[in-house]
Amino acid sequence: MVDLMASSIPVALTIAGSDSGGGAGIQADLRTFAFHCVHGTSALTCITAQNTLGVNRVDALLPEAVKAQIEAVVKDIGVHATKTGMLLNQEIILAVAETVEALSLKQLVVDPVMVSRAGVQLIDDSAVAALRDFLLPKASIVTPNIYEAQIFTGLSINDIDDMRLAAEKIHKLGVKTVLVKGGALKHNFRGADVWFDGECFETLTTATVDTTNTHGTGCTLSAAIAANLAQGKDLFSAVKLAKDYVTNALKYALEIGHGQGPIGHFFPLLLNT
Repeated sequence: MVDLMASSIPVALTIAGSDSGGGAGIQADLRTFAFHCVHGTSALTCITAQNTLGVNRVDALLPEAVKAQIEAVVKDIGVHATKTGMLLNQEIILAVAETVEALSLKQLVVDPVMVSRAGVQLIDDSAVAALRDFLLPKASIVTPNIYEAQIFTGLSINDIDDMRLAAEKIHKLGVKTVLVKGGALKHNFRGADVWFDGECFETLTTATVDTTNTHGTGCTLSAAIAANLAQGKDLFSAVKLAKDYVTNALKYALEIGHGQGPIGHFFPLLLNT
């Protein structure tokens, strides 16, 4: 393990899939790191052929290849914070969990990419079980959307009270801190997230942005949390700052392609012009 105290440059690692359309996954994570002045490193888990209309193909990397990427980064450069995104299958999840433990990676943000914002399950039940049993207990924070929280808990989530109950149940799985995201809720609950660290509940809200171009919001939020942790922020501050970043990126969402466009990660450049 490299001595991070010798470096003044914050470093974050994303372990996730590639989005050929550039709106989510590794591409969104690295852009988010960059706009937080954090050096971004990556370990690719899968390659997707996708655009704003949807995903056409997914090819998984070998678990050994994922592990080798993580080791190469950590043993030479070192990382201050790590996030996971799409891990795709049971074998990759187990390899990531084992490597995280072997390398003693701290400040781990787990975005359990299991269900899309539309409610479609993306990984099979064996992968869900591996994620729940082996990776979640190693996380500093896990950031499920309401559909993912429903899978972890068996609950039906329709409002803030349901989100709080789900957060409690997920915390009991061994997770240190839970952030249940309410972006898919209806009416006044839309966009409200529930934080629970085993002691305190917080309901975090920001202004609602009226746009259909929301691709990459989950990836970006977890990446922004990791970036803020890499900079030395405490976890709650990292989450609040990440929500602000995503909200602003939604205001500058991109009208590209013929479907759901991505959020505008580079809005800070536009604010300075």
